[in-house]
Amino acid sequence: MADTQKEYLVGVVHPTNRPEAGQELNLDTLIPAKIKFVSLTMNFTRGTEEEFSTSMPGYEAKAAELAKMGADLVRPSGAPPFMLLGYQREQELIASWEKKYRVQMFTSGQNHVHALRTLGIKKFAGASYFPEKMNAIFARYFTEAGFEVLAMEGIDSPFADVPRVPPEKIFDFMKGIADKYKNADGIYMLGSAWKTVAIIDRLEKEIGRPLVHAAPARCWETQLRLGLRHPIPGYGRLLAEMPAIKD
Repeated sequence: MADTQKEYLVGVVHPTNRPEAGQELNLDTLIPAKIKFVSLTMNFTRGTEEEFSTSMPGYEAKAAELAKMGADLVRPSGAPPFMLLGYQREQELIASWEKKYRVQMFTSGQNHVHALRTLGIKKFAGASYFPEKMNAIFARYFTEAGFEVLAMEGIDSPFADVPRVPPEKIFDFMKGIADKYKNADGIYMLGSAWKTVAIIDRLEKEIGRPLVHAAPARCWETQLRLGLRHPIPGYGRLLAEMPAIKD
């Protein structure tokens, strides 16, 4: 059993200057342990392939800075930049950073792969707030990771306006995808900027299948990587049950 009195430091590289959880409840704050978060940002503003494709040196520099601060865990967040590399290249890159800076790390993409595998989801339909070209890249990444991707659809919203999309609109959009792909083992939502924390549990119960989304998945794996296990109900099955990570 982990020492709940121990203090932990988690370093986060945010993709943008907006909060990782879209200015809503940060599930990490519900972990009943002494965890301090220190954050740096990549300051992406356009959300384009061109902007993401040159970002790895910046990510590495910030990960190195966080490791130097003594972080117990580093999270280079933002799925698109790493998914552009492809699944295998991302695995190799993060493993090399972990070895070089002597700290455990996981990207958003790796986290989502772990969550999907842990929930037994082999075939899924997904959605994001990115355009069709980027969604095709995301689908390819998950296919390379061994999943059957039935769809990666995009909600119609400019990148900068995503936090202002009403949660009920997101709920209806995701419910529509779940209804369209009834043969999917589960549903996947890519992106931390849209306001979804309050609808995740209700949506999962409505569709009758597990849902993987960034906020609960991030909180789940962060705990387990630090040797903690505190179930947090109300935000979907993954965080409520806290199952062990399946790589």
